[in-house]
Amino acid sequence: MNKRIDLHMHTLFSDGELLPSELARRAQNLNHEAIAITDHIDASNVETLPQIQKAVDDINENWDINVILGAEITHTPVESIDKIAKQARKLGAQIVVVHGETLNEPVIEGTNLAAVKSKNVDILAHPGLITKEEAEIALENDVYIEITARNGHSISNGHVVNVCRDVGNKFLINTDTHSPDNIITFERSRIVGLGAGLSEDEVKKAIVDNPRELIGSL
Repeated sequence: MNKRIDLHMHTLFSDGELLPSELARRAQNLNHEAIAITDHIDASNVETLPQIQKAVDDINENWDINVILGAEITHTPVESIDKIAKQARKLGAQIVVVHGETLNEPVIEGTNLAAVKSKNVDILAHPGLITKEEAEIALENDVYIEITARNGHSISNGHVVNVCRDVGNKFLINTDTHSPDNIITFERSRIVGLGAGLSEDEVKKAIVDNPRELIGSL
């Protein structure tokens, strides 16, 4: 049976509903091989990362699921994105996500560009109306582009695929999980990818090959 990898999930350390352990258990029950806990951070709370690491270590020592400490830089001044990403790395974050310019929220213009320019960012999440220039810089700096399963953020998935496919970006299909019902199966993630306009081969890369490549680079 195919196992799922989700590299964008939240706990009650930000605005999620679940403890890290419960999130991991529910993901394991839906046949996930790996997840990243990427709670929202800005300059006010980046120091919480070592606290989450305690739960991550406990889960990894005892359960058959790989939990990775990450962080999602969210609604911060664009001038601070790289600095906060560096801080998150120093405090243990292995995966740094930036909350992109989703059409569903008033994200500051320039966030996408600042994110893909940073050498400390791994994933640009739900990037809304991403431009070709932003996609090209993301490709150059090995920043993965998210296709999201989350309601609202997902309305621009088709645009993201159309722009980034031509550039050659690497896609990830993530949920941006905040509550138990947001966690999805491998088959559901396949449907999300196909619905965004990816081919079956592209979906496989976005669900299996690319997330494993990113994890393998950590």
